[in-house]
Amino acid sequence: MTFAREAWPFVSPFVLAAVVLFATGHPRWGAAALVTGLLVLLFFRDPARRFDGPAGTVIAAADGKVTEIKLVEDAEIGPGRFHRIVTFLSVFDVHVQRCPVEGEVIHSVERSGAKLAAFRPDVGEKNQAHTQVFARAGGDRVGVRQLAGLIARRVVSYLEKGERVRRGDPLGVIKFGSRVDLFVPESYRVLVKVGDQVRNGETAMAEPVPAPSDAPPAS
Repeated sequence: MTFAREAWPFVSPFVLAAVVLFATGHPRWGAAALVTGLLVLLFFRDPARRFDGPAGTVIAAADGKVTEIKLVEDAEIGPGRFHRIVTFLSVFDVHVQRCPVEGEVIHSVERSGAKLAAFRPDVGEKNQAHTQVFARAGGDRVGVRQLAGLIARRVVSYLEKGERVRRGDPLGVIKFGSRVDLFVPESYRVLVKVGDQVRNGETAMAEPVPAPSDAPPAS
């Protein structure tokens, strides 16, 4: 088990406080500080994950519960319509995100905004966010939007425009939970449904549908 580097500024004060409390004869308070630091550290856990399915499959960028699947137009992702798959992160979920596909990062931009509760339907347009768009080998675009929320005060992206990434590479982290939107082209088949629990780097979310000319001949 590894942890995102963003954890240490939050965890270190609890460890320091515990050392001081133990040294000054307050073991109960010291133990409480250590336990609190451990709980904070768990927000940033980054378990090893892998997906061995077909290369074309789009995998989950985030851990959490699928709360909405909707066809949308989003100019920041690209032209045309996309399936937007919304994943809500509770305080118990892994808060590290991973790249859903292999490809080139053609867009990675932070947007300032509000910090409304993540379950509200308008947070995708109003809240602070960071949007990444990946261009796949065939030209298809897949997007990931990390959204801040009422508790999540900041989203962090590790990616810059022009980078090439592999499926499952680290994408970023949301500090203390919120929501992640995955965008796949309208032509793709969505493999999850509302209510499903998904795991970053592991759960198959969508796949391209072969064109009729690409389909194997009937036997």
